[in-house]
Amino acid sequence: MTDYLWLIFALLSAATASLVAIFGKIGLQGIDSNTATAVRAVIMALFLIGVVIAQGKLSLVSTIFGNSKAILFIVLSGVAGAVSWVFYFLALKVGKVYQVAPIDRLSMVFAMVLAVIFLGEKVSLKAAIGAAIMVVGAILITLG
Repeated sequence: MTDYLWLIFALLSAATASLVAIFGKIGLQGIDSNTATAVRAVIMALFLIGVVIAQGKLSLVSTIFGNSKAILFIVLSGVAGAVSWVFYFLALKVGKVYQVAPIDRLSMVFAMVLAVIFLGEKVSLKAAIGAAIMVVGAILITLG
């Protein structure tokens, strides 16, 4: 079972991420998307702090701040995520969910390419074909 735990978590992530688009689109009606993104970020931070406290792992925060490489890349990841959400909510504000979501999910393809370039990860022919199909699928869905 633990061999497939990643898949269960990934599917749960995808399912809850789909709700972000739906709830976000409804919530953005008549309000500024950047302000909404900021409010969302505060709610996320409070929720996640609660999770860390509930798990009894608040003391582990110091280990992150004590590791300069870790904190640098976590900060960069946070900035990249924040910028991503600014653009995502802007796109949802003016576009249709069925068009915005598939283009946003091309981040998977971008992540594969960047993992090859920066992390030296190897991508199989099957994975490359799958990525190409994802690109074609996103285009077809968006145009559909």
